Amino acid sequence: CARCHDHKLDPIPQRDYYSLVSVFAGVKRGDRPIDTERTRADRQLAAVEADIARLLGAGIDLADIVGGGDGRGTGIPGLGIDVVKGEAGKAGLNFLKTEQPNVLLPVVPAAETKLPVFKLPFIKGVFVPQGRKQDGKPPTPDAVSTELKLAEEIVITDLPPSSGQSWDRIRNGKVSHQPLAKANGIDFTTDGHSVLGLHSNSGITFDLAEIRQAHSLGALRLTATVGFGSAEADPSSKADFGLYLDAQRKLFRAGMRKDQAVNVVVEIPESVRFLTLVTTDGGDGIGMDQLFLGDARLRPVANTALSPPEIATLEQLQSQSGRLQQTLGDLSELPFVYALTTTQLPKPVRVQRRGNPEDETDEVVPGALSWNPQRPATLGDNTTPEGQRRRGLAEWITAPANPLTPRVIVNRLWHHHFGTGLVDTPSDFGLGGGKPSHPQLLDWLATDLIDHGWSLKAMHRLICTSHTYRQRCVDVPGAPAATAIDADNRLLWRQNARRLDAECLRDATLAVTGSLNPEMGGPGYRDFKYTEAYAPVYEYITPDSPELWRRSIYRFIVRSTPHAFMTTLDCPNPANLAPARLETTTALQSLALLNNDFMLRQAGHWAKRLEKDAGTDPAAQVRRGFAMALARQPMDAELAAAVTLVEKAGLVQFCRMLFNANEFVYID
Repeated sequence: CARCHDHKLDPIPQRDYYSLVSVFAGVKRGDRPIDTERTRADRQLAAVEADIARLLGAGIDLADIVGGGDGRGTGIPGLGIDVVKGEAGKAGLNFLKTEQPNVLLPVVPAAETKLPVFKLPFIKGVFVPQGRKQDGKPPTPDAVSTELKLAEEIVITDLPPSSGQSWDRIRNGKVSHQPLAKANGIDFTTDGHSVLGLHSNSGITFDLAEIRQAHSLGALRLTATVGFGSAEADPSSKADFGLYLDAQRKLFRAGMRKDQAVNVVVEIPESVRFLTLVTTDGGDGIGMDQLFLGDARLRPVANTALSPPEIATLEQLQSQSGRLQQTLGDLSELPFVYALTTTQLPKPVRVQRRGNPEDETDEVVPGALSWNPQRPATLGDNTTPEGQRRRGLAEWITAPANPLTPRVIVNRLWHHHFGTGLVDTPSDFGLGGGKPSHPQLLDWLATDLIDHGWSLKAMHRLICTSHTYRQRCVDVPGAPAATAIDADNRLLWRQNARRLDAECLRDATLAVTGSLNPEMGGPGYRDFKYTEAYAPVYEYITPDSPELWRRSIYRFIVRSTPHAFMTTLDCPNPANLAPARLETTTALQSLALLNNDFMLRQAGHWAKRLEKDAGTDPAAQVRRGFAMALARQPMDAELAAAVTLVEKAGLVQFCRMLFNANEFVYID
């Protein structure tokens, strides 16, 4: 209601609605990586490599080389190389040019430009992976080849797919609109660190032979942290990263996204001449598809200046690093879960006149509902980070000065145990909802919940040990007079007889027959099959295997196709919210409990269990069945009738009969 106008009944102005929208404006749906063994091994590897780096020294910084330096800090911060034009520069300073799209060559600029001459001997070339001419025209036959020629005898042919376009330079620093360069808890823009920015689609090749000659090096070890560079990227934005040694793919990570990082550790033999780094958009177009390499450094495999103890420590660390790299190589790619993703600084939200997104008015700040004068509704301003907004709302909801939250919680618990809450509209405590039958009891329970640290277990215990809960629902003294005054039992002069809901009835059936699978957690079970390949057309199957006998809470729900057995027992439509379930009594329910395939097969399993527990004596089988299903022994008349049924129709029919008994289906 409040999306379009002030609420007609409750004190909820329209601005409150949009203030709540602002709280969640930075939350979207998308794929998030799961913290698994791979990420734990990555963190351990990063710590080991940091110790190795301290022993081997600062090394040769690849970002500094991109900045025109020698790898020792002489490069120009922010300098970038245009992968399309073959030019390098910063703030209009262009000093490298080539007519060959895949090769970068140093040239002397025209005398009249008076630009300084820089040479980049350590860079063999830059290129656009699977690139095409960037003239705004459709691709033509003279588009740049997908092959990158590094030398006469070396060609890369397995470059990752790309849209063939490039947006920004390869930079000694962050690329444009790359506000973050953080990974594994490290901000690589701070002192002591470096950033090599790579926006899709771009590639760069370093000439290791020139680097070795200039710095008197042999075998090398490359270490770096590769991370996603944009905090503003859409959750669907992703980029691929590839690393090549002499045109042979050494490392490839597809679909890297926000909050994801890869620790790179590569041993480079002295015979390898070219190191190539590639970033692509995965072939789905450029968005915020940008990666960075933090502290990308080349170090010698050994340091002759180390003391014997330091050499021993280095060998131990390198051995540990090798084991971790082997572990990472054996693990599968990082799994993802479809969940919430966040944007650090959401866009401001405005009030929409009559809920029309094309007719926006005043800007609002993040906030909660303003009806409670004891608790401020404002949760910050439009510069407040997304996480602080949601935390502020959570603190507002759970504040002791907010009486609504504990009242709603205890009312739902009461509803769970009695079938009806003290307020019979559990989702509406406003003027349009029901009035509490016992307002003082509701307030007392809410206060007790807070006093016991919001312990739901303590509240369940309090309710279930109360005299009110332990009342009978039949044979209650004074029932006729009480019924005349309160037929609906709103004053709780007796207990309410309640039928088990569909899920509990199914679970109780499995428990009695001994079929219940107690496995907890993990993916849910699927008691259906696809009737057509790759089409959302489902057909339910009879669950007659242990993996389908788990508790109903693990049932994979198909919202478009209701489950006939569960729906007959008043299981609500999962596509809609159902704070209070309907409870009907129909002939179909008895027929389902008697004849449904699931119940028939479970009756067979139960009969086998009774034969195992009680032997072949019908009387013993009947007594065991009553004890298991009804938690009591049969009366003499019941025993005689049940024994006759077993002898004439068989034990399975006796089990079907008990499944339909009111004592099994209802809680009295």
